[in-house]
Amino acid sequence: MAFELRSVAFPAGGEIPVQYTCDGADRSPPLRWSDPPEKTKAFALVADDPDAPGGTWVHWVLYGMPGPVRDLPEGVPARETAPGIGTQGLNDFRKVGYGGPCPPRGPAHRYFFKLYALDAALALPPRKTKADLLKAIEGHVLGQAELIGRYKRK
Repeated sequence: MAFELRSVAFPAGGEIPVQYTCDGADRSPPLRWSDPPEKTKAFALVADDPDAPGGTWVHWVLYGMPGPVRDLPEGVPARETAPGIGTQGLNDFRKVGYGGPCPPRGPAHRYFFKLYALDAALALPPRKTKADLLKAIEGHVLGQAELIGRYKRK
């Protein structure tokens, strides 16, 4: 089996339900993954929107997830450290934790949830950015799984 990331909230390529966006409760969607590479010690997650008007907009940076973890519950608390889950960085809303899709009116945007399987646990403090995380995981990525969802303002 391949390393795969999915959600019970929306299918791959499907529409992200409103409760996971700024038009709803702005809760993080539930995510589940299977078959990470052998020797995975930790996971990191980045969610971003490459269709944002000013360039890629980061919605979520989460790292320090233990190797045995295989899912994230709906509504991960927007705290620097979520017990049993991991450490959260800053999104482009300049807030810690998940910030849901909130595109301008117009065509649907794509939201990429990228999960990285790592060969080592990261010793990163909270509030790191996507750029900080990507630099820290260089040379430690065993595999990557991706889930894409779409959202359009009504």
